Amino acid sequence: MHIEADGFSGNVHVRDDGRRDAPVLLLLIHGFSGSMHWYQALVDQLVDDYRVIRVDLAGHGETRGAAADAPVQARIVDSVLEALDTTGVTAIGHSFGADVAVELGERSARVDRIVVLAQAPDYTDANLPRGRALMTVPRLNRALHRSFLGLGTAINATLGSRRSVADRQLARQALRDFGALDTAMFGVVLVQRRDRMALRPLDEQLRAAGKPALVVLGGKDHFYGARSAERYRSAGAQVAVLPDSGHSVQLDAPAETAQLIKAFDPPTP
Repeated sequence: MHIEADGFSGNVHVRDDGRRDAPVLLLLIHGFSGSMHWYQALVDQLVDDYRVIRVDLAGHGETRGAAADAPVQARIVDSVLEALDTTGVTAIGHSFGADVAVELGERSARVDRIVVLAQAPDYTDANLPRGRALMTVPRLNRALHRSFLGLGTAINATLGSRRSVADRQLARQALRDFGALDTAMFGVVLVQRRDRMALRPLDEQLRAAGKPALVVLGGKDHFYGARSAERYRSAGAQVAVLPDSGHSVQLDAPAETAQLIKAFDPPTP
């Protein structure tokens, strides 16, 4: 759908699943270098009870367009909700998408509840990849992006026969999404996001939003772990830790994540 928002003008890839008459509407926002498809296992657990809307963020997936940090992304998503004439939304964001969900929840009257999946309030004790600064350098990051994409394609082809069908599909999706990524998003996530979160961490934003919030953390998340649980609790959020899940809780434990969402925002018959 064509969207006009402050800082953005273009088409946004939107998917709308589930019951149109459902009283509870879930909005799923993916993370950095992903797309709406990373939620499919979770959507399968939710569509019988909820209306579920997904978007590809700017600079990602089928939306593509220019890279943007969470405030602009939130304005784009809010314009999507306005175009769909929706209210009473539970905004659910994974990783970088959590920034967008929290920003949206703080600023939009269309959002009633917020769910954060596998994201710490800031980068205070994050375990980020070495050499990441190289990916923020224009031209160099484009060359590295092409190299990583080619290497990933070669590895996927080599290991394909040893993987399950589901793992092969996931690997192909990861390559498609990485290929669609605007490389300027590396600078957004590694520099702009770091500085923004240092000024206003997500726990502070949740407290300011004053809306019911659920935080689901992965005990084996290689980026953040579950170390921020107490910070979120202090901000008034419900917190659940899935001890055997990594950074993508919606992929590692879709049934458990769905149950937590249903308990937080129960469907109405």
